[in-house]
Amino acid sequence: MRRAAQLAVSALAAAGLLTACGGSGHSNSGAASSTTTTSTAPIPVVQVNQATQFNPTEIYARDAPGVVTVISVFGGGSSAGTASGGSAAQGSGFVISGSGELVTNAHVVTNGTGSSLQRAGAVYVKFPDGNEVPAKIVGADPNADVALLRIDPAGLSLRPLALGSSSQLTVGAPVVAMGTPFGEQGSLSVGVISATNRAIQSLNGSGTQGSFAILGAIQTDAAINHGNSGGPLVDARGAVIGINSQIAPDSTGGGSGVGFAVPVDAVKRSIAQLRAHGSVSYGYIGASSVPLFPQLAEHLGLKIKQGSLLEAVAPGGPGAKAGLQEGNRTITFDVQPYHVGGDVITKVNGRTLDQNYDLADAVTGLGPGQTITLEVWRSNTPRTVKLTLGTRPNSGSG
Repeated sequence: MRRAAQLAVSALAAAGLLTACGGSGHSNSGAASSTTTTSTAPIPVVQVNQATQFNPTEIYARDAPGVVTVISVFGGGSSAGTASGGSAAQGSGFVISGSGELVTNAHVVTNGTGSSLQRAGAVYVKFPDGNEVPAKIVGADPNADVALLRIDPAGLSLRPLALGSSSQLTVGAPVVAMGTPFGEQGSLSVGVISATNRAIQSLNGSGTQGSFAILGAIQTDAAINHGNSGGPLVDARGAVIGINSQIAPDSTGGGSGVGFAVPVDAVKRSIAQLRAHGSVSYGYIGASSVPLFPQLAEHLGLKIKQGSLLEAVAPGGPGAKAGLQEGNRTITFDVQPYHVGGDVITKVNGRTLDQNYDLADAVTGLGPGQTITLEVWRSNTPRTVKLTLGTRPNSGSG
């Protein structure tokens, strides 16, 4: 299946995906008192049992104390238990530092998309030990569906979870998903990484500048349901490799073993900028592309066999200013429509673009104002193009 990529990120809409955030209210009001003393547990990294290589019981014992329920109050409500004239939603989250920082999905603590995205009026965090405290939204990144929360750590024993890496994941590797599905706090489900490099919906919305997707998402068959949104997807060592975010429902609304997590490398980028600025900015080319593959290249009479075929270039965008050319006619090849006749970009900053590394992926980690070097083919002739990235529309609007 081809993937249309809206730069800087894919325009794939991931149709049919549902967020895994619950919509149930919460009966407690205010923050529960605590008699514990302030302390910070070291960031846990579970030692893999060499005999079994995977020990969910040990992972749960180490990580579960740092996984929380997140209650967001919207509209007229002012507390978790008094949402008069408003509504309350429930999701999950997890602690990342002893100073009181927590991470969840942006859609757990916001409503809407794009420029209409609005934050919850109040957010509460409930710990497995029964403590429940108010949380401040430091910032939300709708493009990666990540939000950073902060609580007062006084009187709490916090268990931060270690952030791993999502760059070298292996399909079939065991994983654990934790959170509060359907309001059932402290739940664990076990599965494997079913696929990598998926594209799922972001919250940035769509408009004249196009829509964007979260690239590099992790697919898993570990059970993810409503209320799991924002909870951690953990590897065999107990390190977070993603944030559980969406499911692909069947006719009954269940996930049928197809869930998706935002990759932790994208999460770490968001956290750093949210911590520093309260928002996140992304580089932007202003073009849509599809991966070029050998059979299509041969059909089009191209010398090159891989790259990103530009189907559309946004008027007035960075790509248009750099002279990039979009397609000028539509064809059907292998029952798929393609807008062809435009430029083919084969390299970004010297790195070759292929099926697993396209133009959208190349730009996602870059920021506005950065200048990139493109190898561009037009009419079977290569040339070098320098392009200064713009700012992705609606980025950081949460």
